[in-house]
Amino acid sequence: MQIDLRSDTVTKPTQEMREAMLYALVGDDVYGEDPTINQLEQLSANILGKEAALFLTSGTQANQVAVLSQTRPGEEIILEKNSHLFYYETGGLASLAGVQARTLEGINGQMQMDDIQDAIRGNDIHYPKTSLIALENTHARSGGRISPTSYMNDVYTLANNQGISVHLDGARIFNASIGLGVPPKEIAQYADTVQFCLSKGLSAPMGSILAGKKEVIAKARKWRKTLGGGTRQAGVVGAAGIIALEKMIDRLVFDHENAKELARKLEPLPGLNIDSVGIESNIVILSVKELGIDSVQFAQLLKERGVLANALEKYKVRFVTHREIGEDDIKKVSEVIRDITILYQ
Repeated sequence: MQIDLRSDTVTKPTQEMREAMLYALVGDDVYGEDPTINQLEQLSANILGKEAALFLTSGTQANQVAVLSQTRPGEEIILEKNSHLFYYETGGLASLAGVQARTLEGINGQMQMDDIQDAIRGNDIHYPKTSLIALENTHARSGGRISPTSYMNDVYTLANNQGISVHLDGARIFNASIGLGVPPKEIAQYADTVQFCLSKGLSAPMGSILAGKKEVIAKARKWRKTLGGGTRQAGVVGAAGIIALEKMIDRLVFDHENAKELARKLEPLPGLNIDSVGIESNIVILSVKELGIDSVQFAQLLKERGVLANALEKYKVRFVTHREIGEDDIKKVSEVIRDITILYQ
């Protein structure tokens, strides 16, 4: 059996989720008549402290709908250069929303305040209007780093003073919540719209939520339909989402502990570059450059030994802990990696 550390999206639904899905009350969600989806959306809005919420099929769809609902073609969005919204969403900002991306260099996923201030466009006739600032918390490509609420507050205050909306890609906002030791709504209060995934870490089979003010979510509902995201008896999967929110958030602390333990075991190994102190959630990124091989080769060596991981960049490999990874798996993975490093000494 393989130990799959490619992503926390690989988790299977729990037995309780499967039973909830089997007996879910359903209706036509496009007509707003699916009671389970309505319950999920209200629960999500309450958890984030927002007026309304909308169920979407994926995090990418939720992010794109958020942009579509808060911008117009020809305007500009400010975001970190390694953010999911820019890096992994197939150019949707341009092809769907028709907005220009102003990407900034971040430190641990956080754009610097002076850089954000300087990137906001003035009223010059030559400039596009800055209409949205997008944040990501936790920040995946920086290794699951968590932005503190003080930073979120600073960005939100700056944006509000300039009449600019803020969108939070909170695909793993509950990991950020666990890491900071604060309720999710304390993070979400510093964004006009917030997206989170039910299928990352929480073990639901699919789906994401977009939350915000009622008028913005009303626009988002129409954009969801435009993108083909209007579903019918969606409560079948929405039932699993309710279980995810009610039962699966608090256990994320174990994923964080396992990620930190993996990093601690790998840090002393020769040829690897990893900062165990910098592990803040459930993502571990290491560099294999000093081993003399690239990340694709390293990932293949892992696969041959029963471990799955993602090649992130030329020399970087990503491991993501989740509900189906336990202490024995962490020990086994560290042993496999130790044996590989020995081969290349």
